[in-house]
Amino acid sequence: MPRSRATYALALALGAALTAPLALTAPAAPAAGQYTVSALKFTVRAGGRDCTVDADLYRPAGVDSAHRAPAVLATNGFGGSKSDGSTDAIGRAFAERGYVSLIYSGLGFGTSGCLISLDDPRIDGTAASRLIDFLGGERAADDGTRADYVTLDRAGDPRVGMIGGSYGGAVQLATAAVDHRVDALVPLITWHDLTYSLDPNNASTTVPGVFKWQWTNGFYLIGEGQPLTEPGLDPSRFNSLTCLHFVTKACDTIRTLNSGSYRPAPTAAMRAYARSVSPVSYLSRVEAPTLLIQGQADTLFNLNEAAATYRTLTAQGTTAKMIWQSWGHSGGITDPAGGELDLGKGNLESSYVGRRILSWFDRYLHGHDTGTGPAFAYYRDWITDPGHTYGTAGRLPALSRTYYLSGDGKLVDNRRKVARGSRTYTNRLTPTSHSESSLAATVGLPDPGPYDTPGTFLGWTSAPLARATDVVGAPRATLRVLSPAAARTQNSGDAADRLVLFAKLYDVAPDGSETLVHRLVAPVRVPDVTKGFTVTLPGIVHRYEKGHRLRFVIAASDDAYFGNRGIKPVTVVSAPGDTGTLRLPVLGG
Repeated sequence: MPRSRATYALALALGAALTAPLALTAPAAPAAGQYTVSALKFTVRAGGRDCTVDADLYRPAGVDSAHRAPAVLATNGFGGSKSDGSTDAIGRAFAERGYVSLIYSGLGFGTSGCLISLDDPRIDGTAASRLIDFLGGERAADDGTRADYVTLDRAGDPRVGMIGGSYGGAVQLATAAVDHRVDALVPLITWHDLTYSLDPNNASTTVPGVFKWQWTNGFYLIGEGQPLTEPGLDPSRFNSLTCLHFVTKACDTIRTLNSGSYRPAPTAAMRAYARSVSPVSYLSRVEAPTLLIQGQADTLFNLNEAAATYRTLTAQGTTAKMIWQSWGHSGGITDPAGGELDLGKGNLESSYVGRRILSWFDRYLHGHDTGTGPAFAYYRDWITDPGHTYGTAGRLPALSRTYYLSGDGKLVDNRRKVARGSRTYTNRLTPTSHSESSLAATVGLPDPGPYDTPGTFLGWTSAPLARATDVVGAPRATLRVLSPAAARTQNSGDAADRLVLFAKLYDVAPDGSETLVHRLVAPVRVPDVTKGFTVTLPGIVHRYEKGHRLRFVIAASDDAYFGNRGIKPVTVVSAPGDTGTLRLPVLGG
């Protein structure tokens, strides 16, 4: 299928996925009188425009100026609205539990006005701050409605927490960066740095990455196709004929990525903008206690993103804890594993993640002396007892086991076992490896299993494991490759001429079948092929069973990403004193 048609099909699938329940479908209707719901409009000034924000206010029965309650503020994921299953479910779930809930359609979605600005703190964060003004009694809705029944820390300062997933996750950090009245955050499955999310380079933060074209173009087309789902849009949601509904810099970013070129000026502008709307650029201003929840099954925003946010927050003294749940953007998002958080089943109290969220708000919104759980928790899919699926730790596991890349294709546990040798692969002008069709699992479409075409990759395989091995965290590989063709072009002035490769880690069963854990890969644009480099793979939580083997692979391409420009053969040479390594965060060493 040509890329343009494939992208359009992907966008349709993405639209279906983004309007699906996202594991937060609305629970059964509460008993009459448990709470009331009022539709409200707010006119806010954000990004130099007056924006209409469409919201629903959930007010629990018995809450009034003499009996105040803390508030929960939430908005939708990308492509959704206040009325989709996931966002509406948040309003219902927390109103049932006594919180005043203000749920709104983010700018550019539903019937809210203004352009899609990618959770820019200066725009989306400012808009959310104006809603906090309402919760604090400092302003009224457009119809005159006031909220004089939210718990206040001081005049105009409501006790308010935020929760939401993906696009509704990053906006929390953006809001907290511009408004320190926010008291608690629970961002789910969201990003740390969009330059990593959409154009990842797992070997460098300064060299442009490898364009994740399926996910990125799907989101872009959903944004530009808003009139298909919301006819009669507010005029403030129109930008120009060449950039319909996004802010101009977002469209410029997409065009730069799709061009296949990384010329210095547009690339620098693209990266600067992507970072400016990412938590990586403003976390230093976030003070609110933050419970990060990230999905293991997520090729869009992988575990490394939450880990980066967690490390930054804790290093600066902001209270933060982190949970790696099972579901993310890549399948399972509408059908969580048994016992996992699913507000559609009303299971906050009966799921581990749900209880942690309730405890977080109980501590930081109600002010109760409630324990909020360990610093780090992670879902283990190999545990069958639903009450014990989560492991916990005081910190992220360290890299504790090292393997060496032998010249004979073996992955060995001692440098002395490394055989001298060299092996070569060559890329082709079309992709020859497959990890995933982005969104296929989410919308129930078939997706071929991962594969690599012989001659276009290199693999190193361990001996059968003597015992079960639990890997929790991000593996790291050090590599040195030889590619004269890439060496000749890498200083052309266009970073697209540098060598591209994809690192990944398989689980090989005794029968020879291979599993690419959650279909995760580590795209790399090699900074300099004349020097060694280090690759940080996506974080995983996976048990390699006794008798299974580890298989580390570097491949020339992946059809979910842009690849090499031109043919660039790659050779890897190994010797006992000079070879690549693979380090794993193994529990118990």
